[in-house]
Amino acid sequence: MIIVNTDFVPGKKIRKALGLVKGNTVRARHVGHDFMAALKNVVGGEISDYTKMIAESREQSLDRMKEEAEQLGANAVVNVRFSTSYVMSSAAEILAYGTAVIVE
Repeated sequence: MIIVNTDFVPGKKIRKALGLVKGNTVRARHVGHDFMAALKNVVGGEISDYTKMIAESREQSLDRMKEEAEQLGANAVVNVRFSTSYVMSSAAEILAYGTAVIVE
């Protein structure tokens, strides 16, 4: 599966657009990690637990988007984008979306 953030795949011709595909996940923060993050906020630096959580969330969202594209018979997804939103005070959603296509 080819996944790109452009509206075309370099060197390939889009034969058919199959429609919008998406994948999302909602993750909640861990109370213990919030305490450590608050301490890190005082001294500065990267909050590695949150960096890891967000990276895993992005990958899970991409995997779910890819599965949806494969179910439609696509071999590529173009115009891939990410969106984030707060679901509640301690949870956030990451959404990956794009256009499923068949390329040659």
